[in-house]
Amino acid sequence: MTGVPASAAGGSGAKPVRGGKLGTAAVNQASLWNIANLLTMLRLVLVPGFVLLLLHNGGYDPVWRSFAWAAFAVAMITDLFDGHLARTYNLVTDFGKIADPIADKAIMGAALICLSYLGDLPWWVTGVILFREIGITLMRFWVIRHAVIPASRGGKMKTLAQGTAVGMYVLALTGPLATLRFWVMAVAVVLTVVTGLDYVRQAVVLRRKGLAAERAAAAAAAGGPGPVPGATGRRDSAEAER
Repeated sequence: MTGVPASAAGGSGAKPVRGGKLGTAAVNQASLWNIANLLTMLRLVLVPGFVLLLLHNGGYDPVWRSFAWAAFAVAMITDLFDGHLARTYNLVTDFGKIADPIADKAIMGAALICLSYLGDLPWWVTGVILFREIGITLMRFWVIRHAVIPASRGGKMKTLAQGTAVGMYVLALTGPLATLRFWVMAVAVVLTVVTGLDYVRQAVVLRRKGLAAERAAAAAAAGGPGPVPGATGRRDSAEAER
């Protein structure tokens, strides 16, 4: 909950109560029903629609697969905008923090599973990508008490490569384009593995720094010996990563 004014958060425009503050219900409504969250909800709604379009008529109708690609493209485009809007206009909410990654994983996971089910994509590719995405999401929660793992440039490249490759597989491509999509997917898989390993490294380092800072703070609060040499630097480093 951000507590953003209704006019800024895209809320109902409820009038302030006496004292110049919004009532609790108005604040909650404004913080939830904003443009960033609506785009996230749209992505969630698109998931079952995308699956139905892709699998319609046996899953091999070029026309219906084109419709499925359009739904997938809309989901990918809204993914680019909702996070940016939330950060730019202070529309970050608890709902968005939870629903946004779920929507991302849901549309990508649905596409990969459907493509493997249809025999267009090897199951091991789907397994590698889903294992990485779910694993990194769980790892973020593992270290979130100590620090937030920032999105890296490699991670953004991975997302772009995955979206492009999956979109090309959704379309009924033949000839040179079918060959091209194979190589785009190969790049996406490599980036998936490499960035996944880098996130694991970051998570381990941040957790160690966070635990060291907590131990130093606990020792200082208990009136024990001061922080060990370098402990302050580790705490500052952990804070800088947030």
